[in-house]
Amino acid sequence: MQSPEASMAVRPTRTAIHLALAAFADEVVGTLARLFAYVGTLALFAILALAAFGQLPSLGDDEPADKPGWSEASRSHPAFALSRLDSSEKTASYIILRHPEGGRRDVMRWAGEANRPVAELEIYREGGEFDVARPATADLVIQMGLGAATPLEQAGLIDTKFGPVALFRPTDTADGTHACLGYLKRSEEPPLQISGFTCQGDTLPARRAAVACTLNRLTLLTSGNEPKLAELFAHAELRRGGCDPVSSSDWLLGAANAQLRGAL
Repeated sequence: MQSPEASMAVRPTRTAIHLALAAFADEVVGTLARLFAYVGTLALFAILALAAFGQLPSLGDDEPADKPGWSEASRSHPAFALSRLDSSEKTASYIILRHPEGGRRDVMRWAGEANRPVAELEIYREGGEFDVARPATADLVIQMGLGAATPLEQAGLIDTKFGPVALFRPTDTADGTHACLGYLKRSEEPPLQISGFTCQGDTLPARRAAVACTLNRLTLLTSGNEPKLAELFAHAELRRGGCDPVSSSDWLLGAANAQLRGAL
């Protein structure tokens, strides 16, 4: 049988052991809590990183749409004009469009009854935005107010002071009675494109003559810092013809030449 002194000695030892175990358990619990918090933080950062990387493709897809395109340059001065046939004739509107990559479009439009467009002439000086892979007639279809998928066929060539110019019309108007007539002329040096359409005239020959007359009357007001542009118009003036429908030279192309290839 233990003496009272021995019993008193055992109690402090057990109490110390209990306290040590309790402290160890608290330490383990605290360590596990910190470990779970650390792992949770890492998981949160991983989720945020994955979410951010997941947005990168969509941001890349939206980037081209945010790029600035053509805008009206209201402070720019007209660089071209048409010599008048009579004092009452005037251009209905003259719009200048510029592109951040250097392109410039000078657009002249004429309207008839109910403000309906009857003719348009555009001089496009190409910049870095010019797409060589885009079909030459793609913009012409839009100019003529047709659907983007509307096919065009060549309607012959006319001789102008700028040389041969290709004519186009929608393929479903073979008789040429009501179709407006589009035209297109490209220059490689300087990089320039002259295009437009006319609905003037009741017959296809009359509209050909109207296109030839328009181009023969096109003059340069200022070339800016483009000496090659001034040279192009100076040489063209040496070949300038009149607006007599009888003397206008035009001819139809054969079926083998129905496609527009290269510069005209």
